[in-house]
Amino acid sequence: MKKMLILGAIFAGLAVGIGAFGAHALKETLGSYHTTYETGVQYQMFHATAILIVGLLLGKVNRGLLRTAGYLFATGIVLFSGSLYVLSLTKISVLGAITPLGGVAFIAGWICFIIAVAKEKSIL
Repeated sequence: MKKMLILGAIFAGLAVGIGAFGAHALKETLGSYHTTYETGVQYQMFHATAILIVGLLLGKVNRGLLRTAGYLFATGIVLFSGSLYVLSLTKISVLGAITPLGGVAFIAGWICFIIAVAKEKSIL
């Protein structure tokens, strides 16, 4: 539980910092890739929040699938958002091929989350 909460908080804090850095210091560098960069920030924050929720639920429910969901969300952040950040900064379009792998990790995480919650008689 504690590790998941820390992981979620780290990713959320980084999303704020990365977003602010992109909006201010990298504004000129990003150019037309600004929206791509913003998409990475948004998905990072959405899934950092999901990791925090998983961490809170792990205090009530100790399910392997729930923990797996949290780690899949973290993997998705690294692959999806990370590839969008690097793509936005380097303009190397082949990096876009990594992004869907992060999307698959996100989807798999949500499936694990759904199954873990559905199996539980009392969540809260």
